[in-house]
Amino acid sequence: MIDALPRPDAPSREQFTLTIDDVILLYERAEFPRPRRRIQKYCARGDLECLKVETESGEKYLITPASVERHIALIQQTDAARRGPPRPDAPERAQEQSHALPDQERAPTDAQARLGAADTRYVEHLEDENKFLRGQLNIKDDQIKQANILTQGLQRLIAGLTGTPDPVAPRQGSLHLSSHIDTSSAPADQL
Repeated sequence: MIDALPRPDAPSREQFTLTIDDVILLYERAEFPRPRRRIQKYCARGDLECLKVETESGEKYLITPASVERHIALIQQTDAARRGPPRPDAPERAQEQSHALPDQERAPTDAQARLGAADTRYVEHLEDENKFLRGQLNIKDDQIKQANILTQGLQRLIAGLTGTPDPVAPRQGSLHLSSHIDTSSAPADQL
């Protein structure tokens, strides 16, 4: 196998002089502070020219000063482009003037917040949902009553066919509610 020749523009081993702590200080001086983990990420991604070397306590990166300078310059360019000159049609900062209300027009500090249009729509939606669910509950109650009536009818039918006593009929000596209620004085809506 033939050993690959080094690139002519590749830095020599002696150019890798900066540690991550040194690089952190350079970024801070350039007013672009970066945490240690971010510098390590720049090295791993190849944004900075670096060597990973073994030490007694683990691995560490050695970085070239030229690559740090290039990267800081790139950050400065992108930061300047992001900030850029203001658009000619953009409104100026005159709108930042305070539009404070006089004291008599301000709401008291203990006043409740007004509900916005979205809040009132949400409350109305919840009320409609509650109304719908109450209606569904009434329908289910009626269905359960009807199912109970049908079940009792089937139990009586089966009892008649098999010759067993009526399971739904009140037993002798048992308390059946309908036989002990005096309906003569009760209002019609309570029956």
